[in-house]
Amino acid sequence: MKITVLSRSASISSTRRIVDAGRARGHRVRVLNPLRVQMHLDGGSRATLFYDRKKLTPTDVVIPRIALSISTYGLAVVNQFGLARVPLVNHAQAIAQSRNKMRALQLLSAHGIDIPATVMARDAAHLKEMVGLVGGVPVLVKLLQGQEKHGVMVCESLQSLEAALEAVLGLGHNIVMQEYVRSTGQDVRVLVVGGEAVAAVLRKPRPGRLSHTLNRGARLEALELSPSHRATAEKVARLVGLEVAAVDILDVQGQPKVFEVNSSPALLEMEAATGMDLATPIILRAEALVAGATPVWSAALETPQALLPPPPPRKSQVKVGVPRS
Repeated sequence: MKITVLSRSASISSTRRIVDAGRARGHRVRVLNPLRVQMHLDGGSRATLFYDRKKLTPTDVVIPRIALSISTYGLAVVNQFGLARVPLVNHAQAIAQSRNKMRALQLLSAHGIDIPATVMARDAAHLKEMVGLVGGVPVLVKLLQGQEKHGVMVCESLQSLEAALEAVLGLGHNIVMQEYVRSTGQDVRVLVVGGEAVAAVLRKPRPGRLSHTLNRGARLEALELSPSHRATAEKVARLVGLEVAAVDILDVQGQPKVFEVNSSPALLEMEAATGMDLATPIILRAEALVAGATPVWSAALETPQALLPPPPPRKSQVKVGVPRS
């Protein structure tokens, strides 16, 4: 089988693990930098893809690892492979949906997935006034389209929150603010592949204030998932339409609250914590898609109206008409 991995570099740890796992199963694996892919459209039924101006040879499946910094162009490349009927391990629309944090939370909330209290506003003063709506400090401050390792900050005081809001909003970024439960001091990350949870870790951030994020410097520990956490993570991945997803869950007294979904999760750290091979399940899912397995994304191919819960029953109305004689 011919596998194409879309990634900025073959030396990136997660990309390297996927390549090694694919070759270990006897597949031919190539890594293409999405920025070096050119697309030709002419209004006909067939489009052409080039790499460094040379026509690309066919591939059996594509595994996207699109960095946020090249999201617009990279997702156009992913979508072009999809239009050519090449099976995708993560569809372009699903990746884009997961990366808009507020829209993803809106989707999950509409389907009954419990999420942390969340507020969004464009003005720093308004956000400060809304701290009480998310339970007070500490709070999570998240870039609306932030990178996995740099887009989430924990602000433990109103002073650090004010500094964060002024700095981030001053740079023109949109942010959301979420509750953070100090009593747990940890969150759960679940790796879901093909709609099934394959591994989970506890993430324990080191003590700090404005400068630390939940990922940078966090200590990971292997975790045995409870049935409720497993079911929630798998449902979230299906709703967003991701074949490969890291679902981040806040554990509140044993009840899962989903606060983020990531479409290109780092593998090496989770593998070190769990002692598991997490790249091979991705290759196995790619094999299944080529063999005709039903894509997770197909469950999310509904109209926007169908993605919303049914409206509440309307009150009975008095019918007005001409009385019978």
